[in-house]
Amino acid sequence: MSRNFKTLDDMGDITGKRVLVREDLNVPMADGAVTDDTRLRAAVQTVAELSDKGAIVIVLAHFGRPKGQHNPSMSLSLVTRPFSQVLGRQVRFIDDQDAGDAVAMMQPGDIGILENTRFDPGEEKNAPESIARLAALGDLYVNDAFSAAHRAHASTEGLAHKLPAFAGRQMEAELDALDKALGNPEHPVAAVVGGAKVSSKLDVLKHLVEKVDHLIIGGGMANTFLAARGVDVGKSLCEHDLTGTAEEILDAADRANCTVHLPYDVVVAKEFRANPPVRTVNVHEVEADEMILDVGPAATEALADVLKTCRTLVWNGPLGAFETPPFDTATVSLAKTAAALTKEGSLVSVAGGGDTVAALNQAGVSGDFSFISTAGGAFLEWMEGKDLPGVAALIRA
Repeated sequence: MSRNFKTLDDMGDITGKRVLVREDLNVPMADGAVTDDTRLRAAVQTVAELSDKGAIVIVLAHFGRPKGQHNPSMSLSLVTRPFSQVLGRQVRFIDDQDAGDAVAMMQPGDIGILENTRFDPGEEKNAPESIARLAALGDLYVNDAFSAAHRAHASTEGLAHKLPAFAGRQMEAELDALDKALGNPEHPVAAVVGGAKVSSKLDVLKHLVEKVDHLIIGGGMANTFLAARGVDVGKSLCEHDLTGTAEEILDAADRANCTVHLPYDVVVAKEFRANPPVRTVNVHEVEADEMILDVGPAATEALADVLKTCRTLVWNGPLGAFETPPFDTATVSLAKTAAALTKEGSLVSVAGGGDTVAALNQAGVSGDFSFISTAGGAFLEWMEGKDLPGVAALIRA
């Protein structure tokens, strides 16, 4: 495929070159230990490849939200050893006070992690002096942190204007997958959009009806659309003040020849807890004291049939209240269908967002999707059709 950004393959001989690599090492920790090392593992390929090619690798990352203040509980020194263990090679910590001297001592192949970029009050402002200070440490810049690409910060966007800029392997895979999903997808394209509130995904829905052939709406947001169509949703989570907006989206979908799929049978309960008494009913049979908590089996089967006609799938958000059994049934079932179609080669499936990743893990199929993005905000902004500053800077470079 022709790419509009440079990758590690375009770097030439980098022996002894100082390469600044923006990664996302913002991992959850408890009692001094990393509780989920997904992001550390995602950074390994790029960092190891650059080290093997003889570069002096200086990893840039943020950790937490220190708001421009030095905060020992958010120091990247806490992540240096866990990253070293995942990488299987020595990683040194570089204090930002004497970073220039520390980098000057490094040899080809050495790897260091610079202190939290957000300790610098100019990082989030994309301040010229902060960009210059970082740029002085390196010869080349690699952005491998798609999950931070929606922020125009010094380490995610500014550096790409000061140094020759390249996409890391993780960024490259993410951009290729997103291009296949919505940039230049093979039609028909289906999108699954779930989650609690329409208000948080209005821009996503408005953008997608112009792009996809089938829009599958689940989660609490489906109730707002059902209400817009005159369905009494009882005590269900529903943004009644947004039914007019939901109608506008349905009208826009009609004009764009996008078929919107709302559940016609649903699983309801009178209380929201694990394994309460439930009923499966037609949407028009929801009682005043009941809540819709999942898509019903007939609608789920019909959605599986829709996916069988599609070539591309983008997925963000669960179909029901998946954290609470048995309301994960529809999400798990449809995810298994998508995974099976992907494995047999008839579907390109791209999923993203925290809840989505958790739901696919729960279904045991995350390894079978074409691509799973660990990015939350950046993935949503991409689904909204917005330019991501970190990506735009790589394309300009």
